[in-house]
Amino acid sequence: MKKESRVIHQPSVDLPEGNESLIGPVYRSVKFSFPSIRAAMTPEARQEGFDYSRDANPTTRQLEKLCAELQDRDDAICVSTGMAAIWLALIGNLNAGDRIVFFVESYRPTRTMVRERLPHFGIEHTMLSIHDHDAMAETFAREDTKLLVFEAPTNPMLQVPDLDAILELARANGVTTVLDNTFGGLHNHGDYPVDLFAHSLTKYASGHGDVMGGVVVGDKQRIASLKPWAVNMGATLDSDTAYLILRGLRTYFLRFERHCESALRIAEYLQGRPEVERVFYPALESDPGHALASRQMNGCGGVLSFTLACGREQAWAFVDALELFATVSSVGSTESLVAPVKLYFGRDLSEAEADSAGITDGTVRLSVGLEHTEDLIADLEQAFADTFG
Repeated sequence: MKKESRVIHQPSVDLPEGNESLIGPVYRSVKFSFPSIRAAMTPEARQEGFDYSRDANPTTRQLEKLCAELQDRDDAICVSTGMAAIWLALIGNLNAGDRIVFFVESYRPTRTMVRERLPHFGIEHTMLSIHDHDAMAETFAREDTKLLVFEAPTNPMLQVPDLDAILELARANGVTTVLDNTFGGLHNHGDYPVDLFAHSLTKYASGHGDVMGGVVVGDKQRIASLKPWAVNMGATLDSDTAYLILRGLRTYFLRFERHCESALRIAEYLQGRPEVERVFYPALESDPGHALASRQMNGCGGVLSFTLACGREQAWAFVDALELFATVSSVGSTESLVAPVKLYFGRDLSEAEADSAGITDGTVRLSVGLEHTEDLIADLEQAFADTFG
């Protein structure tokens, strides 16, 4: 073979029998081949083989299988972002004329999607409170109500839904349920009859704030029905990104436990500050959602919110005074983050809607990272001193 051809058709390296890599390889190839056309047409090749990475890739498939197992389901589809996962779960289960139910206590991009984007496809919506079960029962009973999308706990105010009550109402009325389980984590809520789970793998799964990804998890039948949508949407998760998320998941449980421990300690500290009116973190015994969270979850995660006894300008000054907490909107990574809730997560809400969600000008959200808790508390101390005197 001429060298000009050899640089394209490069030599392969095959491991001897029994000689295996402890870490799965990264399959960067866009294209995969079979020895013949007939081999490519066998049922095994069609179901489990690989042809084009937009359809499936071995590295990404490894991540899908792991996510499904962690969430106690049969299968999963990885996509490029958490919002792509929400889009896939919703648009693959809705038609023009259908109604979707969501809650005011929701992630802002999800609210924006439902209120501003889905109407372009003829999809109606109803926004309720996550605690208003009577309104849910009434809306679920409508013939056009087809799907519920919600979170556990909610972002950014850490409200805990009563999963037993909500899911019973949905199932009784044939309403498909989609749970954004990013805050709960891949290990939580799998024993509840949720139809589809969506996660931002950018957060706790990756854990290092350097890649983005999403996944939809469910039973094989539901995932199979969504697969053509995912392929055609083209929101493909790159194999290198899939590998980095797989690497991050190796320390997932260690990190999640540390996030939870540090967040609880900081929540308890904030409860004792005279400048703080209220702390929102369900691991606190005083939190209204504590009993539900204790029953439904193993760990409440690293995110908490609290309301300062002040207006917008002083709250923003407090955020700006923090040094270890970076002012960024994300969660689940090694570094701690802070954001004013109304500006970052509630600017699409009317005053009445923000009030119903418990959001004020003085509400602040923390995403507690993996730094030493004493350093984080010291940073909060100096910010309180700088801002409130």
